[in-house]
Amino acid sequence: MRTASPGADGFDPARFNQELRAYEQVEKLQRYRLAEDAEEEFDEDFELAPCDLSRLDARDPVERARAVRELGESLEDTGFAVLTGHGVDPALYAEAHRKTREFFESHDLERKLPYRARRQGSVNQGYFPIRETTMIHPDLVEGWVFCRRAFDLSGDASWDESAFWPSPGWEPFFRRVVLANDALILKIMRAVLEYLGEDPRLYDERLTGTNFGFRLNYYPPMTDVAEEVTGRMLGHEDVDLFTILPAAETEGLQLLHRRTMKWVRVMAPPGAIVLNTGDYMQRITNNRLPSTTHRVSAPRDPADRARPRTSFPMAVYVWEDELLEVLPGQGEPLYPPVRAEDFHTRITSKYYGDSYHESGREGAVLRRRA
Repeated sequence: MRTASPGADGFDPARFNQELRAYEQVEKLQRYRLAEDAEEEFDEDFELAPCDLSRLDARDPVERARAVRELGESLEDTGFAVLTGHGVDPALYAEAHRKTREFFESHDLERKLPYRARRQGSVNQGYFPIRETTMIHPDLVEGWVFCRRAFDLSGDASWDESAFWPSPGWEPFFRRVVLANDALILKIMRAVLEYLGEDPRLYDERLTGTNFGFRLNYYPPMTDVAEEVTGRMLGHEDVDLFTILPAAETEGLQLLHRRTMKWVRVMAPPGAIVLNTGDYMQRITNNRLPSTTHRVSAPRDPADRARPRTSFPMAVYVWEDELLEVLPGQGEPLYPPVRAEDFHTRITSKYYGDSYHESGREGAVLRRRA
């Protein structure tokens, strides 16, 4: 992987996302600079209304229908929703923030580098050093992506913790977080499909034991790094169906509202989940639910800049051999059916280089695992 840094080959702070449109597999009309721009406009009055997920279990069909509508309308408008009442213990998410910080700070670079990310199936899995998340993003974040195979979910005696984790003891805790999120996948997808007028159980089989990318992010204090880049993670869209992101403890997440082309600060209460739809979802919904641009900016409070920031998003995929097809009730298809791996790697070649789409075939052994 080439390292990208401001002013170096591979990254130009003045570059626009539209210069990479040849890689996109869904329509993206929004235009924004990869680096943050002092001239950007913000909609400081816009707020995402919380969606109470517990109301999806309401006995009153009117109440339940209202919950489905509120979730769907939020996603259709912005590609984002703030979920409360999801049933995951807020204390688990609070502990995960502490554990994520401890995970990165307790392993030096020498210990991390043997786990450097490589393509396995569709997804680049493993460790990403700071500024090396992609070729085009000199992000001020360390990341570590764990997919389903990195967790002891099936009790397979041949499963090897050391193949994925730099030291023992971390997997059991983060497995708890993964399983808590995993239990929400079908509930979310069924509600989305119902809102769209589709069979709510259409994706049940594909999303039972499906693949995911669980990413630990550690943003070091901004006093520890040069600030040539004002943001912590530059603008991008997720390549997945949707992402489950427990609320951060420090501000910074922003979305680009396609209707107004203004940036919105995403605020969510502690213990809530921020949900956003990605490229897979935009494809199958015929552009109805957008893959929305978002980023992580420097906090406005200098005291927050001096503290590390953590997050642990879980991107929900389908397995590589599944076909992504426009849902039957969403009108004349704008996109032909495509194999998920082909779709995913064509897009992410903008991050990892043109060879990424063709490489890694030997790693495409990621198939359904319980």
